[in-house]
Amino acid sequence: MIWAGVLVGSAACYLLKLAGLSLPQRLLEDARIQRTVPLIPVALLAALVATQTFSTGQHLVLDVRAAALGVALIAVVLRAPFLVVVAAAAATAALLRLL
Repeated sequence: MIWAGVLVGSAACYLLKLAGLSLPQRLLEDARIQRTVPLIPVALLAALVATQTFSTGQHLVLDVRAAALGVALIAVVLRAPFLVVVAAAAATAALLRLL
């Protein structure tokens, strides 16, 4: 039963990719599409971060993950290297959990 789900999911992903490759060139050259497409990964990543930070199951929560995200945001604004951003956020979460 699980293999059927895996195969159906794989086929759906393949068909979705094929649909994207099958779009006519004139549609892809539209100015609105050119402005919108680069923003889609940013929106998806922001939605994933918000979901993982502020929810547990079906409930909204405000815990150490929000503080760690805040520290990471400050580090990004200060243009810290990626590893520093991750380390600062992890250290913040660890210290707050320790308290």
